[in-house]
Formats: sequence, C-alpha cells, structure tokens
Amino acid sequence: MSTAKKKDATLLYRGRPLRRKGDLVYYGSMGDKHIIMMQVLDNSQVKDLQVAKKVSVELQLTDPAVKSKERVVRRSEKNGLYSALDIASVWLERAAAGKL
Repeated sequence: MSTAKKKDATLLYRGRPLRRKGDLVYYGSMGDKHIIMMQVLDNSQVKDLQVAKKVSVELQLTDPAVKSKERVVRRSEKNGLYSALDIASVWLERAAAGKL
C-alpha cells in the first residue's frame, strides 16, 4: 500500500481559487485583502442539470476585525454564473491594484 497523501485538487479561475459550499461560491484567497462571495439565488433546470440563473456577487474585506456587515465593499446581482465570475474577476483585479 502507498503511504503517499492524496493531493487535494483546487479549482482555479483566472489564477484564483474557487471553493463551493452549497449555494455559496468563494472566489479568491483569504490571505488577500479582498475575496468574492457569490450566492446562487435562483436555479433553472436544463435537461438533467441545475444551472445558476441569478447570482448575488459581493466583494468583501477578509479582515476578521471588521464587522461582517461592514466587510462588503461592492454588491451586485448577475444573470448566470459566468457573468458573476466575470465581474468578480474584474473587482478582484481592481482591488489588488488599489483602484477601488
């Protein structure tokens, strides 16, 4: 038997990690100043697959010292997961460059 540990595969989008927990998708790293939280608000059925129809997108500060309601820097709702990921990527790039 092999004693090697199984390496956990991390899903990346434009070089940043994506993590899903139920209807929540986190985009970015908690080690950075900002992270994106996306929440699927509505789904539609396409054949036998659930597809995100409406998604809430929030750019948040990762500082645990800041109250949770004050962590939200920007908020939007998008139609579909691709549109949500697209704006999330732009927001994180701008936040990292200090252009907010």
